[in-house]
Amino acid sequence: MKNSEIEELRSTVIPNGHASGTASYVASAKGAVITDVEGNELIDFAGGIAVMNVGHSHPRVVEAICTQAQQFTHTCFMVSPYDIAVRLADRLCAVTPGDYPKKAFFINSGAEAVENAVKIARYYTRRQGIVVFDGAYHGRTYLTMAMTAKVKPYKWGFGPFAPEIYRAPFGDFEAFKDAFITGIDPANTAAVVVEPVQGEGGFTAPPDDFYPQVARFCRDNGILFIADEIQSGMGRTGKMFAMEHWGVEPDLMTVAKSLAAGMPLSVVIGKAEIMDSVHPGGLGGTYGANPLACAAAHAVLDIFEQENLLEKSAKLGDLLTEKFNQWRDEFEIVGEVRGKGAMIGLTLVKKDGSPAVEETGKLVALCREKGLLLLSCGIYGNVIRVLVPLVIADDLLEKGLEIMEQGLGQLTY
Repeated sequence: MKNSEIEELRSTVIPNGHASGTASYVASAKGAVITDVEGNELIDFAGGIAVMNVGHSHPRVVEAICTQAQQFTHTCFMVSPYDIAVRLADRLCAVTPGDYPKKAFFINSGAEAVENAVKIARYYTRRQGIVVFDGAYHGRTYLTMAMTAKVKPYKWGFGPFAPEIYRAPFGDFEAFKDAFITGIDPANTAAVVVEPVQGEGGFTAPPDDFYPQVARFCRDNGILFIADEIQSGMGRTGKMFAMEHWGVEPDLMTVAKSLAAGMPLSVVIGKAEIMDSVHPGGLGGTYGANPLACAAAHAVLDIFEQENLLEKSAKLGDLLTEKFNQWRDEFEIVGEVRGKGAMIGLTLVKKDGSPAVEETGKLVALCREKGLLLLSCGIYGNVIRVLVPLVIADDLLEKGLEIMEQGLGQLTY
């Protein structure tokens, strides 16, 4: 079928609310290149929204999935457990920040991981309040919608939302502390949940002293510090987990997206004392720790160890930062360059400094026409975010950046 034929069928069987950014339907993908059903190729700077850090269809991942599929595909870990999940938990507990005993609990999606982290935090502390930040994105379920900051399209028309969710200013510790005087009761706060580098909020990172101060405040007040590493983790910022940039060891951490290279797998990892506080049977899910997904995650960890992927990520981040800063000097429309490492974005602004929202959409469209897949984000939708697979070949990266540069040159106010 052609793209247009699939699009016509889609309009009759898939709801409008489940929208896509392009009408180009994927037939195959390899490394950092996506090929559609008509043979058109796209250089992938979106990475499935930070899911494909090791690239599309990495041979190690494919082999691991196929090998596991020949053994068994599902038994439900809660009914008949298996060692591939136990060994994965052991490896993840070893690579996550924190020199203390940890335990890991597997589920399927990022939103599920966040919800379960909240469950565990409330159970352990016997408190209800959950504090999140301006600009936060934590998911689309009812609890995580309440935690997510942006109204449209994520929350618009879907209320009412879960209670006992409070929002604090991001990046300003004094304003954060003031929020616990004016509207938040620290004695009833179970956890502060933060994205080390905000994703949908616009690829923003706080000043260097912010997270250490917040973590200290949490310790002093019996509040758990939860790092949502769903988008920023698994090597995206040049560290295995972005919170390592600030030297902070979270009480709990959520990981998903690139954990299993596209297979649905997420995990809550945390201090053993906290994780063990929940009664047997209080945590679970039919598909959590799916053996195919666990096999893929083992392969991902192998790739990081054997292919120096963190080093590649750091170098990629340096290259992108240098290029984007050059564009900031060259193009009037390019404003702030944001992010950490290879989790980087650039804002587009008008001459008066206001968000260039329409121009951002135009740039995404121009690049797509020339064979480059880009994503936008931010409160106003004027941030171009780059989540290119860390394994991208140099020539493809250069070609993609050339397309972006040409697109910037065509933008007018």
